[in-house]
Amino acid sequence: MRCPKCDCFDDKVIDSRASKEETLIRRRRECGKCGHRFTTYEQIEHQQLRVVKRDGRHEDFSREKLVAGMAKACQKRPISQQTIEDVAQRIHDSLSEKFPEGVPGRAIGESVMESLRQIDPVAYVRYASVYRRFEEAGDFIDAVRNLEVKHDTATYRLPGI
Repeated sequence: MRCPKCDCFDDKVIDSRASKEETLIRRRRECGKCGHRFTTYEQIEHQQLRVVKRDGRHEDFSREKLVAGMAKACQKRPISQQTIEDVAQRIHDSLSEKFPEGVPGRAIGESVMESLRQIDPVAYVRYASVYRRFEEAGDFIDAVRNLEVKHDTATYRLPGI
């Protein structure tokens, strides 16, 4: 690693720590020439995920687009940017495992909606309205109804009846 102060390549790691999700490693380094201390972060480089669009085109997966879409749905809601970043990372990791060749755009949208549904119902409806292209008020009502918890009302037959 090159020292940001003197450009020397001679350094030593004096401290290493993993992030909470263990997806990042923070390393504290000290330059062997000038003694300047600096921090670096290491992250696993995943193979570039490709998205298969609705019209059949392929494009590179954009984590920034994913985060921006979720942030827009969560705007003015009590959801931190860190939560959005963490959810985006989980979605990316999950999709990378399920679809190594190319992820359908629909799978991304469904994953985001399911994640937002668990975090915040308002953000879920906002995202769903754009993703599913709501055109009528009835579409919103259906989305809200899907949020309701279904109670088990099954009636079981008693033995011998």
